[in-house]
Amino acid sequence: MVRAMKYVLWIIVALAALLGGAYVYLRTPDTDPAAMVAKYGGAEAKFADAAGGKRIHFRDQGNPDARVIVMLHGNSASLHTWEPLAARLGDDYRIITYDQPGHGLTGPSADEDYSAGGLMKALDEVAAAAGIDRFTLVGNSMGGWIAWRYTLAHPNRVDALVLIDASGAPLREGEKEAPSTLGFKLLKIKWLRPLLEEITPRSIIERSLKDAIADDTLVTDAMVDRYWELLRYPGNRRAAALRTDAEREPELFARIPEITAPTLILWGAEDQLIYPTAAETFKERLTYARAIIYDGVGHAPMEEAPDRTAADIRAFLVEVLPATGALSEPAMEPVP
Repeated sequence: MVRAMKYVLWIIVALAALLGGAYVYLRTPDTDPAAMVAKYGGAEAKFADAAGGKRIHFRDQGNPDARVIVMLHGNSASLHTWEPLAARLGDDYRIITYDQPGHGLTGPSADEDYSAGGLMKALDEVAAAAGIDRFTLVGNSMGGWIAWRYTLAHPNRVDALVLIDASGAPLREGEKEAPSTLGFKLLKIKWLRPLLEEITPRSIIERSLKDAIADDTLVTDAMVDRYWELLRYPGNRRAAALRTDAEREPELFARIPEITAPTLILWGAEDQLIYPTAAETFKERLTYARAIIYDGVGHAPMEEAPDRTAADIRAFLVEVLPATGALSEPAMEPVP
């Protein structure tokens, strides 16, 4: 009996040592905040004071005397996703981008509020820091959800709306959930989340980006490193898990016809996170809207097809907004 007990104890110790060694070997620690600010902040970096002593990382670029466009990135992305559009639209518009709470150099919220209310509060804080009252809102994925939610809540502040593969629309009849990405699939497994906060292999990030972007060649080493390192900014991995449970408020989608701001809907035909049919769902319910679908493009047209995306946004804004002054009535005709 004693010998058997010693044998069992030896097995337990060996397994513990094996698991401990595997944890040490596989663990991907948080990145250093100062190093991340130095690497990803750049000369354009600004920080807006936010509630609870938090600071929100943002950039204010482009033509300071032009109309303002505020761009909202998607889940687990950062303001860097908008740099291709900022470069193409900056001569004609003032471009405000920022890392939403729980992302990038902004880091987590002290109250861990990643609901629409919490994320819209951050938009107000950035707007206050930038000294802007009215703007066009451009949002991708989760950022698209926040964009149309904000437009519902503050219709007098939004001149025009651009939804790029935006979340929040219900599935159409007969549709099943979209395939999604490896990273989001893993985060939906609740018992895995504590482990994913400590062990986040770079390969998961690379695979997830290739799931989201139609052309794998666009997923560069620099892009993977940026997503991987900023996800590991202290607190961002926990925030990613908490956002997974954030409801997209399906009951509020019924109110989307209340939006009167002229709206442009852009979508990648190869989107594996949100079906392109959602573009039609948005268009059917919005009063002033048009939709454009990009063949061969996935979930991030602003990075995958920046020339087309920027050109379509510019043409849309030239059409629907007067050259100067506030927008009084939508310049687009209502959809049939």
